[in-house]
Amino acid sequence: MREKQISLTVKVYDSPDELRADEKELIEEARQAMDKSYSPYSNFRVGSAALLANGATLSAANQENASYPVCVCAEVALLSACSSVYPGVAISKIAITTRGGSQPSDSPKAPCGQCRQTLLEFENRGGKNIEIILTGDKGAIYKLASVKDLLPLHFSGADL
Repeated sequence: MREKQISLTVKVYDSPDELRADEKELIEEARQAMDKSYSPYSNFRVGSAALLANGATLSAANQENASYPVCVCAEVALLSACSSVYPGVAISKIAITTRGGSQPSDSPKAPCGQCRQTLLEFENRGGKNIEIILTGDKGAIYKLASVKDLLPLHFSGADL
């Protein structure tokens, strides 16, 4: 038996002022999208925004359903929009922001497992890393260089 160490590097920013202008704009778009969340059951709102390789940006919010398994996460809604509106265009970076209940979120929340797998598929399709920016309403901002950082032991089409 042997052990294998898997490490993760996350860049942590204490303020949006430390980010580039395009990253601050992407976070703002994700926050505006979050305001369009339909989440009457969990009251957990998620907004996401993508910057595509062609310079276009799109955003989306989570959409709940009384039957939880048919809810649509903000990330999946966003990826579907990107693929539908700009087929074949790679995604450069995605900002994801969350708010639970009426209280401001003071820390970033990572995507669920299904979203991580879907993000990985899009990263592989685009042939380039998708930078992930995670933020709450306030507090630290996390930036990851690739979806693979969110899902280090990933499964992809190459495994089939």
